[in-house]
Amino acid sequence: MNENEIATIVVDCAYQIHVNIGPGMLESVYEIILYDKLKSKGLAVKKQCPVKVNYENYHLEKGFIADIIVEDKLIIELKSKEKICPVDKMQLLTYLRMTGLKLGLLINFGEYRIKDGIKRVINGKIN
Repeated sequence: MNENEIATIVVDCAYQIHVNIGPGMLESVYEIILYDKLKSKGLAVKKQCPVKVNYENYHLEKGFIADIIVEDKLIIELKSKEKICPVDKMQLLTYLRMTGLKLGLLINFGEYRIKDGIKRVINGKIN
């Protein structure tokens, strides 16, 4: 399964969660539910996953904590706030660069319409 196929499943699950729960819950609630939904689809999913960062002579065992990583191919950064900020996209782009992964999804469950809260971030550029 490639990154785009995984992303399609993730977006579908996020949509279902948003329709049924709506905006306004804590980020941690959405994280648990999305994690469980993705696991139930048979995907290999890790949440609150410490990621090693190597930079020059620095080797950090826990350089950052990824909200969710799916199939070791896709990083999901979750938010639950009114609007996504440019720094949120840059955060995910940095995560992609540090891991070498190609695709990430920034999902903001705080948006009134979930389609406005989902952004694809590709290693090397932001869509």
